[in-house]
Amino acid sequence: MRYRTLILASSGLAMIFSLAACGDEHARTLPAERPSGTATVRPSNSPADDLTIQVKASAQAPATTYRLTCDPAGGDHPKAADACAALAKAKDPFAPVPKDRMCTDIYGGPEVATVKGTWQGRPVDTTFKRNDGCQLHRWSEIAPVFGAVPKVR
Repeated sequence: MRYRTLILASSGLAMIFSLAACGDEHARTLPAERPSGTATVRPSNSPADDLTIQVKASAQAPATTYRLTCDPAGGDHPKAADACAALAKAKDPFAPVPKDRMCTDIYGGPEVATVKGTWQGRPVDTTFKRNDGCQLHRWSEIAPVFGAVPKVR
């Protein structure tokens, strides 16, 4: 009789614990409330989009560096308006290629570009290459941002 009670009690506890573990797999969390007085303040003359772009003809080549601001278009980028238009047109211009994406083996060249700064209030720190079809598409989508790519010496 004792063993039967022990078996029933342990299986009952197991069921209670498993039910307690059930719930929504996607936890809903509310963003933490920001304490008063800690709002981010940006000077009115400071552009919301401020990027530093470095473009190299190859990984070992010297870099050409541009500063690009958008809204309004500016900086020392030679075609700032075109670059800002390309960024605005792209859905998520700085998103990396998903790790599970299959890419064609199309080599677009040795060029490399890095982009750092702020775009639409979000920090940006990413690298663009042209070593496969996915990376080439990513580069081509916002090509005006990279300006005239320096030639390999």
